[in-house]
Amino acid sequence: MKESASTTRKTGRPRTFDADTALEKAMKVFWEKGYEGSSLPELTEAMGMNRPSLYAVFGNKENLFRLALERYSASHDPLFNAAMEQPTARAVVEHFLRGNANAQTETDNPQGCLVINGALACSDDARPVQASLIEHRALSEARLKQRLEQAREEGDLPADCCPGQMARYVMTVSNGMAVQSAAGATRQQLQEVVDQVLRGWPA
Repeated sequence: MKESASTTRKTGRPRTFDADTALEKAMKVFWEKGYEGSSLPELTEAMGMNRPSLYAVFGNKENLFRLALERYSASHDPLFNAAMEQPTARAVVEHFLRGNANAQTETDNPQGCLVINGALACSDDARPVQASLIEHRALSEARLKQRLEQAREEGDLPADCCPGQMARYVMTVSNGMAVQSAAGATRQQLQEVVDQVLRGWPA
């Protein structure tokens, strides 16, 4: 979104803003506070625009969140994609979890993961948003399962292992790391969790 839009101060003086920058700021509010926890006053203040302008440019709050999620995914999906390209199943999991540990503890971004933070608590009105986030996580788990199935077929994993269970386990660890990060866990602590996962990886 490269176009600019304009809004008006209470004094009536026009002010221009960049919609792309505004969306970036909205994404960080949602990332930190989740969908339900992000109020419209907080969003408009962070974005530098009033409520009518927000609706005019981005639609309602739900649509703004979906756009913010797309922006978040565009910057974080490459990590997952790179992990899927690693030569062994163990390397796939290590790349994915260590990358998440680093991404979830960046000092210039909110802690944790927007996909997790966004739907930890939702009212009935926010169920469609929660369902979208659940689907987003399910698609990642399905891709990981497929990659682990490939590893088993190639003899990289024991024949008696269950790719579905292993994928669910890894994603559960990843999701738990995001929650721990949002609660204050350090990068080193999360990396130690990854160390423990790798110690138990099937030979």
